[in-house]
Amino acid sequence: MNRPMIAVIAAAVIGLWALSSSIYTVDETQQALIVRLGKPMGVAGAPGLKFKMPLIDSVITYDARLLPLDPPADQIILGDQKRLEVDTYTRYRIADPLRFYQSVRTLEQARAQLTQLVGSSLRRELGRVPLRALLSEERTRIVDAVQHEVAEKAQPLGIEVQEVRIHRADLPFETSQAIYDRMKSEREREAKELRAQGFEWAQQIQAKADRERTVILSEAQRNGKIRRAEGDAQAARLFADAYGKDPQFYKFYRSLQTYRQALADAGPTLVLSPNADFLRDFTGGPGKR
Repeated sequence: MNRPMIAVIAAAVIGLWALSSSIYTVDETQQALIVRLGKPMGVAGAPGLKFKMPLIDSVITYDARLLPLDPPADQIILGDQKRLEVDTYTRYRIADPLRFYQSVRTLEQARAQLTQLVGSSLRRELGRVPLRALLSEERTRIVDAVQHEVAEKAQPLGIEVQEVRIHRADLPFETSQAIYDRMKSEREREAKELRAQGFEWAQQIQAKADRERTVILSEAQRNGKIRRAEGDAQAARLFADAYGKDPQFYKFYRSLQTYRQALADAGPTLVLSPNADFLRDFTGGPGKR
């Protein structure tokens, strides 16, 4: 192969390489920044096929979409000196790639800067309010103030902050445990007071019931004695009337009652004389004396 042919082939290869090095594409979700020998030259236009100077130009692409920032939870001292673990999330986008490259260059640096901005602004705002403010409608005003401050400070970095929100705000474990222990001791104290009060009420109810029982029993015994006395008096009158009508039969009836009581209390065998006065009515019947 002669030299002219080699030169042509070499020129073609160099031309193809130069052409491929000068062509680049920008996706719809990206934005490109042209840097010439370390100096930013400008932002590429709309997405599509683009050209640059080979060897001396380089292309840096950034995401044009909204990007999330979820920093770790941070402990913040509120205005009433209470500690709170606050977890936030931020949504931002790279609005000016040239300014972004000049200020922070990389996405990692941008995340670190935003995390610092959000943390400092959140401490400043929450350090002015008590805990109850985060549980009321004032929370919206506080979050809006934080978002406005972060967006204003992030604008010189070429970053547009569209949203800053508090994802979660919890008390630290030590504080939550102390509150739980205090609530537990208060509930135990109230339970003891209620038990003591219930025991006192039970004693009062029992004493009242015993007193009423004693009164009812005494009244029942008194009424029983009265009724028994009235019955005995009526029985005595009946006996007296019976004795007046037939004295002989009344004596015989009394003798039968005496037999029943005496024989019921005696043993299985009772030895008496046939002529005993005790058996007179039993052997002779009424009328024999």
